[in-house]
Amino acid sequence: MNHGRITRPDRRRTDRSLRATGVAVAAMAALALAPAALAGPAFEPEDIIGWEAHAFEGTTDYRLVQTDGRLAVQATCTEETASGLFYRQDIDLTETPVVEWEWRVDETLTGIDETTRDGDDYPARLYLVDEARVLRWRTRALNYVWSSATERGRDWPNAFASQAHMIAVATASDAGEGWRTERRNVLEDFRRFHDREPERINAVAVMTDCDNTGQETRAWYGNIRFLPE
Repeated sequence: MNHGRITRPDRRRTDRSLRATGVAVAAMAALALAPAALAGPAFEPEDIIGWEAHAFEGTTDYRLVQTDGRLAVQATCTEETASGLFYRQDIDLTETPVVEWEWRVDETLTGIDETTRDGDDYPARLYLVDEARVLRWRTRALNYVWSSATERGRDWPNAFASQAHMIAVATASDAGEGWRTERRNVLEDFRRFHDREPERINAVAVMTDCDNTGQETRAWYGNIRFLPE
């Protein structure tokens, strides 16, 4: 019985309770932040349209448009042009080796051989570059392409530069089917196609070109992001 005395709380018990509560709150906060902390660079169409333009032959028309109820970078090639939009910053493949991107093509090119110089055009492609800034000849690139003439999964060296390797991740049969989301392990692909394991890549680019075939083509690019495995 109390008999009117004021009972003081057990300070040790209170401290333990507060400590446990603090740990639980911290753990919940860490879990909530984990996806953001693990994810690498992410680019929306509004970001991509602001990337550095690089022309190889004329200028493909890139513009930010509203389509299918969403924003996209629309690329239109009508005058035998070849230019891309480049993001030139390092991306750490040891932390985020996977790239995921969205794109759409309604029609592909016709009657071409993409393994030749005359047929080296693509409605859409995503470049990833491991650049050797001193020994330029050691630069290597992966080109994930929307192929007009080959089946999905086929790969071949670029007709103009063998340091770039082409990988068909979408094909003519996929055209007109709306948006596609692709995912590739960049580190594994560099290992497989270039026999190297770069810790980082130095540039990412999108490109729609028609300079070699002279045909017209159009594509749309959505979000691009880098993820852990």
